[in-house]
Amino acid sequence: MLSIPINQHLPLSPRLLTSLPGPKAKAIVERDRAVTSPSYTRDYPLVVARGEGCMVEDVDGNVFLDMTAGIAVTATGHAHPQVVRAIQEQSTKLLHMSGTDFYYEPMVELAENLASRAPFVHGAKVFFTNSGAESNEGAIKLARYYTKRSLIIAFLGAFHGRTYGAMSLTGSKTVQRANFGPLVPGVTHIPYGTHASLDYLDNNLFNTVIPPHEVAAVVVEPIQGEGGYIVPEDGFLQRIRNICDRYGILMVVDEVQSGMGRTGRLFAIEHWGVTPDIITTAKGIASGMPLGAILSRPELMTWPPGSHATTFGGNPVACAAGIATLELLESGLMDNATQMGELLQAGLTQLHQKFKRMSLPRGKGLMVAVDLFDEDGHFDPKERDRIIQEAFHRGLLLLGCGKAAIRFCPPLVINSEQIQTALDILAEII
Repeated sequence: MLSIPINQHLPLSPRLLTSLPGPKAKAIVERDRAVTSPSYTRDYPLVVARGEGCMVEDVDGNVFLDMTAGIAVTATGHAHPQVVRAIQEQSTKLLHMSGTDFYYEPMVELAENLASRAPFVHGAKVFFTNSGAESNEGAIKLARYYTKRSLIIAFLGAFHGRTYGAMSLTGSKTVQRANFGPLVPGVTHIPYGTHASLDYLDNNLFNTVIPPHEVAAVVVEPIQGEGGYIVPEDGFLQRIRNICDRYGILMVVDEVQSGMGRTGRLFAIEHWGVTPDIITTAKGIASGMPLGAILSRPELMTWPPGSHATTFGGNPVACAAGIATLELLESGLMDNATQMGELLQAGLTQLHQKFKRMSLPRGKGLMVAVDLFDEDGHFDPKERDRIIQEAFHRGLLLLGCGKAAIRFCPPLVINSEQIQTALDILAEII
């Protein structure tokens, strides 16, 4: 076991002491290869020992600026004292009792907090899960149960998870679906984000191969995550709402990556003033504790006891972290996401003006991406991957998404100096 002096604060900018990976990191990577599944995706050999705010330290003492937040999870930063305190206090009282069969107050309190803030007209009902994939699995079941219909519309480029129902909705990469068939039937994918796509659905598919009155749900990300941090055309989400209203279809909004304050609103769908029927969430909901949720209009949750349940979803310690997280988001972190997102996009715009092979930035709040192109104007994933690798070796953690995009999804506690540090490292690499 490693001995880390946790009473010492991490620096607020990168600090590299060894070549990467360092000797301790190399040893752990080798141990990992011997015993863990090869299906895990590791972009670079980062072996984390601890984190604080927007910074993480590896086992060799190297410190990195984290623009990934554990894939948009640590919304309040790594080991936020208020979240840690909530976890510690709850863990001394009750670790587990299963909200499926019993009651405990942290689960009720977090459900009340989420229900009062959900963008529905008359509150919400809440079902707690362990993850985004499980939230989307449950949303499929709920939509089919309530409507008594079977068909579902999803979008190319979407990522909703890797369990069977969620994987059947996912349309991001073939590797996520290859050799796992047959998948859950009844799902049709159309292109994301454009009015032309909805025209084709409404005027062609609904008149030929998809009876609209047999469609249970349209499942959509308000900003597509894994697919490239794609912001849809103006009016796209409003049109989905109108189509759903016309045919009695439920609008299911996947806020697993875009929710919990990342875009400057608690839920990204609020930017468009659209009222969905069901929202799925996870990732940032509990600052790193395994928790997700399905929120629906109250009248939709008509499924009876035993029809859908979970052993660990709504765990009391995770719920305590969720309560603390929500308090922090509303006490300034969502506002900071808006302000720092504007600063990040302004800096990336300046980089685009100097380096034409990088696109203008897109996104909302701290959910931002840029694409990389080759000299002929085609997507250049090799250049994107080169930049991500080089950034790691300079102490900056980044992730890719889409065809050739770099995504920026840092903890919402990031400050202007750290934004500038990230931009300066990118400028040096480019």
